[in-house]
Amino acid sequence: MRRLDALKALYPDLESTVVVTIMGAVAAELQSIGHRPNFFYLQHAMGLASSVGLGIALARPELDVVVFDGDGSLLMNLGGLTTLARYRPKNLVHVVFDNESLLSVGGFPTATSTGSDLAAIASAAGVPHTSTVRDLDAFQAAFETARKARDLTTIVAKVEAVGPSGYVTDLSLLENRFEFARHLTSRLPKG
Repeated sequence: MRRLDALKALYPDLESTVVVTIMGAVAAELQSIGHRPNFFYLQHAMGLASSVGLGIALARPELDVVVFDGDGSLLMNLGGLTTLARYRPKNLVHVVFDNESLLSVGGFPTATSTGSDLAAIASAAGVPHTSTVRDLDAFQAAFETARKARDLTTIVAKVEAVGPSGYVTDLSLLENRFEFARHLTSRLPKG
């Protein structure tokens, strides 16, 4: 399965969801489908997408939050899984695109290329719902199940090690930051 196809399959369901992506291919490919003000492309902060998503999920429990992460990014911050599990936000789905490489920075292999199992690590950290999927149908089904479960879930999507021609978004980092903040502010509960 290609990451871009997986993102395209979910794109219609992301309109009313807060989305945080890690840097590189995930951010560039999501933006190539069509930017929305509820998308935050976390550039230059490898390993921290799940932490940012957790903060939003805890601060705004009335909002659904989806984090699009990568295997290299998650491996840089494995402690983030224990923190996710500790706080267990019911409104957060953590999707990890695992291409077994640091594709955005040269394609060096990650630990998943030699057998490390990110779903098993997430489960052992205490994440209540985890799965590994290898094709588009299974990915869509796992995502739908996670959304309906209304409980913290980590989905590891095994994807091909292919990406866009460029690994940066063409949206200014400051513009994205302020637009995203305005989006969150506009969704504050009344009263």
